[in-house]
This record gives sequence, structure tokens and C-alpha cells, in this order.
Amino acid sequence: MTNSPIDPVSSDSATIEALLFEDRRFPPPAAFKAASLASGNELYDAADKDLESFWADQAAELLTWSRNWDTVLEWDLPFAKWFVGGQLNVSENCLDRHVEAGKGDKVAFHWEGEPGDTRTITYAELLDEVCRFANVLKDLGVRKGDRVNIYMPMIPELAVAMLACTRIGAPHSVVFGGFSADALADRINDAQAKVLITADGGWRRGAAVPLKINADVALVDTPSIEHVVVVRRTGTDVHMETGRDQWYHDLMSMVSADCPPEPMDSEDLLYLLYTSGTTAKPKGIMHTTGGYLTQVAFTHKYVFDLKPETDIYWCAADIGWVTGHSYIVYGPLANGATSVMYEGTPDHPGKDRFWDIIERYKVTILYTAPTAIRTFMKWGVQEPERHDLSSLRLLGSVGEPINPEAWMWYHEHIGGSRCPIVDTWWQTETGAMMIAPLPGSTTLKPGSATFPLPGIGAELVDDQGARVENGGGYLTLTQPWPSMLRGIYGDPERYRETYWSRFPGRYFAGDGAKLDDDGYLWLLGRVDDVMNVSGHRVSTTEVESALVDHQKVAEAAVVGAKDETTGQAIVAFVTLKGDQKASDELGQELRGHVAKKIGAISRPRTIVFTEDLPKTRSGKIMRRLLRDVAEGRDLGDTTTLADASVVEEIRRRADAAPQED
Repeated sequence: MTNSPIDPVSSDSATIEALLFEDRRFPPPAAFKAASLASGNELYDAADKDLESFWADQAAELLTWSRNWDTVLEWDLPFAKWFVGGQLNVSENCLDRHVEAGKGDKVAFHWEGEPGDTRTITYAELLDEVCRFANVLKDLGVRKGDRVNIYMPMIPELAVAMLACTRIGAPHSVVFGGFSADALADRINDAQAKVLITADGGWRRGAAVPLKINADVALVDTPSIEHVVVVRRTGTDVHMETGRDQWYHDLMSMVSADCPPEPMDSEDLLYLLYTSGTTAKPKGIMHTTGGYLTQVAFTHKYVFDLKPETDIYWCAADIGWVTGHSYIVYGPLANGATSVMYEGTPDHPGKDRFWDIIERYKVTILYTAPTAIRTFMKWGVQEPERHDLSSLRLLGSVGEPINPEAWMWYHEHIGGSRCPIVDTWWQTETGAMMIAPLPGSTTLKPGSATFPLPGIGAELVDDQGARVENGGGYLTLTQPWPSMLRGIYGDPERYRETYWSRFPGRYFAGDGAKLDDDGYLWLLGRVDDVMNVSGHRVSTTEVESALVDHQKVAEAAVVGAKDETTGQAIVAFVTLKGDQKASDELGQELRGHVAKKIGAISRPRTIVFTEDLPKTRSGKIMRRLLRDVAEGRDLGDTTTLADASVVEEIRRRADAAPQED
């Protein structure tokens, strides 16, 4: 092992302690570098020389505009407008121009349903479907500016619905299929959506998820909805309200495939995507057209070193989250890529489903989450070893900081020690990647997202807003970027207060990070996931990384619990690899391991061994619920959990777990 402890920065000078040290280095493989789109500093140099010219060049090179812009950027902090006066259409950029260039027969999506059914959809076929559904929406009375709500499983019709909305200028609001009826109703009502597009259900672990039934419950209290379009996916019997509900396939059979794209202003609203807030009211994040599409196309091309003629790209996220918007639908299609889309879970019918898909479709680029990687670690190397993964040439990570040992496992057992890993930091609010390596030019460190991308300004600051050059701090963004959110829907003051008030002149959305001696950025997670232990502010991410570094541990989640002596004590929830057995002795061994890796201050008071951790269906660990368990409180909202029973089992084990004095 090459991790070793370093002396933590004293608590009176550090915003967040910098504890872990990583000295492993992975420069770009020579052959990869030689063939990469960006093997030097040219993009960084161009952005540093003239930010506006850099982004204007990307917009002109990557997209087709029906009218050129008059002004690259108007910046009235905190409100930005990009490519002002320019006009374009997103669906035209994602579909028409590729078909017109003679690439209509190129595969846009290899889609695979969880039961094993498959569809291969070319760009010409996707264009035809999108135009038809755009005409369906128009026949239902949807006009430019009307909001359309989408609540669907991971099927091609979800992408069709999104693109059809963009074709006629109707902003869409996609709600993740795992959300409850109440969450769906809240989002419909905030957006005042006119039409809801849903499905009878979707497949998950062999069972039909009842989307239409949930939608019907939500629709009792959503007066703005005039029509509901239902895709038949599972064949489940559902109620169809006369005069309101209609089947997708019936409507599609009655319309033409001729639907010219609506010219859209660069700053026209493209979509709303709701994210949780500190209050009960979700925030409707607003993304507009030209700047957003520019940055997602740019980052998808260069961070993934995309070769659209030969690459088979797979983002294993759900379109219901921003990752799916930007890197399943808009970025890949704008770049003319061929993608894989998968409906179900990675463990159905077996725990090798991902590796089977990669082998069959010859996937070259895989983009997935650290939680998935740690789950694969727990299942064991025998699962990927059953399959030929030699087609892979690049791996990506998204969603939360990746532990160094999970990075190494991903590198060795999935990438065959030959594939660069692009660890990416960004948010729903940023719209596109902000911090990530360029794989042909950046030397990688396991667990680090490395550096801000070209055209992105990022700095760490302390509690007083002073810049931090080394060690831990708050991650802020210092200049506007094209895909930035344009506000919170209907609430500009909440936008200003939420993101721009903590550090004047800087965007701050709540993440901590550290800078090492080489200037590499290490994301430490949400600052509300920082524990105050005896006056030291310790990141949960670093303690989790130290635990996962142990050879017997597959995954760990750490929270702070109130403690009369230390302020907060560290409680660790640990999942072991394979057939490893939990014991008090192993608990003591893990405490000692953490103390050795990052210092005694980070030694967990309590270690709870558990078979699984509470996760959303997107794979994020819900540490809020673990804090409830650690402090003996009633549980908060569990409706978004993939398996709510996990928490009660964890509570039972936590009550029985020994505590160290």
C-alpha cells in the first residue's frame, strides 16, 4: 500500500482537515496519448488566453446554429447569458444534421431491457420517432414554452419524449422513475406542466415497477395536467382515464414524421430538473439551450476522448438524473456517438449483467458511479473475470468522490490496468463536467478528480472566503460557465441566496475539497458530511477511503453522531467483501487501520457491519438515514430508497454493536 498518514493541518487554520496522502501516479499510456484528441495543454492555454473566445470556438465547432450570436457572454452576477442572439434547435443538433451528413444508418442506441429484449435504433429511426412524437405533442395542444412532465423507465421512448419537447420548444421536466407519487405531484405543480408522459411500468429485478399507478395517485392533485400519454412497456393492466389518458402507440400511428425544428433562442429554457433543497420544497434547476449544449458536447468529446466512428459508449446512469440528461441523451447524440442504454439493475438475472453487456456490445467507454464500483468489489472479481472486457479503452466515474482503493480495483479488474479513468466532479446545477482529467494529457492519481477543465475557474476558500492554496477548504467556482444553471424556477431570490450568498462573488453549492502539493483537487463530499471531532473537521470521505483501503472491506459509509466528550464521534457502517466474516476482532482491526492511515483522531468509535447500505435507486448512499440510526432518532423520509428494509436491519445491528471508549 502506498497511502500513508500525514500530520493534519491544525484545526484553527483548516476549514477541513487534509488527512490522506496518495503518491501513486498513472500517466497516460503512450499509445492512448498518441491517438488522443487532446494530448497537450492547447485547450487549457486557449481558455486561459481568452475565455469568451474559447467557448465561442467550441460553440461554433461542435454545434450547428441557424443564427449566429451577437454577444458571447452577458454576466450580471449571479445571472449569465451565453451566445446572446444566437438561435439553434437541440433535436436538430442531435439528429437531423447527422442524418443529413449521410449517417442515418449509424446506431444511436443499442437498447437492452432488463428481461433481455433488445432494440437497435439508428439516427434516422430516432429522428423519425422524435418527429412523430413532436407532432403528437402539438396535437395535444403543447406549444412553445409549455412545460411537459416525463415519468418513465429507462426505455428509448424516454429519450424520444425529451427530444420531441426540444424540437417544438417545450421545456421538459423529467422525474426519476423511483420517486413517489407525492414527489411527482410536487414537481408537476411547481412547473405547471400541461402534459404528463409515463408508462404502465418498467422492469426492475424481474418485477414490474408500477409507474402509471403512482402517476394516477399524483394526478389527483395536479390540476395543470390536461393529457397523459402512456407507453406500454410491461403489459400491466392500468386504469386509463377517458378524455385524459391515451396510449403512446395509438397516438403515434396517427401522425406524420414531418416536423420542422423550432428555432430556439440560445437562452430559451431547455429543461427543468428538480433537486432536493434544505427546505421541503424541491428546487427546479433551469438549464437553457445554447450554452448547455455547447458544454455537454465539449466535455463529452474531450473528457471521454470520443471517437464516434469506432467507440461504443455506455453511461450506466438513469436519465432521470442530470448525468443521464447530459451524458446519455444530449452530449452523446450531439456528438454523433453510438451508445448503450440499459433498463435494469446490475444484478439481474446475475451479478455479471454489466460485464455481459460490455462483452456483447463491445463497449469501449464505461461511465458509472463509485457506489456501483464498490458493490462490484463486494460481489468479487469472479464476476468480471467470466467475461471478455478487452474492448474497454476508457473508464469514468461520476456521482460522488471515488475511494482510492475502489479506483484501483476499477483500474485493475475492469480496465485491465490499461484504461485511464476519468473521475468527474459536477452537479445538477453545473449541467456538465467541471473538474476532470483529459485522459490523453493528465497524469492520474487514484481518487483525485485532478484539475478544473479548460474554461472552468475553481478555487478553495476558508471560512472567511480567503483562498486556500494547500489543504482543505470549500470548493467555489469563480467565473461563469456555459452550462451553468440560470436560476431556480420561479424563485430568483432563492437562487441568489442558495448559491451566491455564502462567499460573495463566488458560486458555492456545498462541497468540500482539498488541494495537494501538486495542485490536484480531491473532492471530500458535502460539507454537511464533515464531522467535528474534538475540534478537528474530518471528512467522511477520507475515513471511508481508509476503511475501503482494508483488504476485507468492500464499502463503507461514515457519519458523525453526537458525543458529550468529543462533540461528534465517528460511526462507520461497513460492508465486507465476499465471504468475509464480521467479528469484534475485525472491528478493532479496522479501527487500528484507520488510525494508521490517517491518524488517531479519525478512529471510529463504533463499527456496524451490515450486508448493505441504504441507497437510492440511483446508487447514492443516504447518510442522512445513517445519522438517524447513529443518534437513535426516528427515521426520515425513506421513499426514494431502493430497499427500505435495509435501514431497519442496520438499526438492529447498530443497537448491538460494541462501542469503543
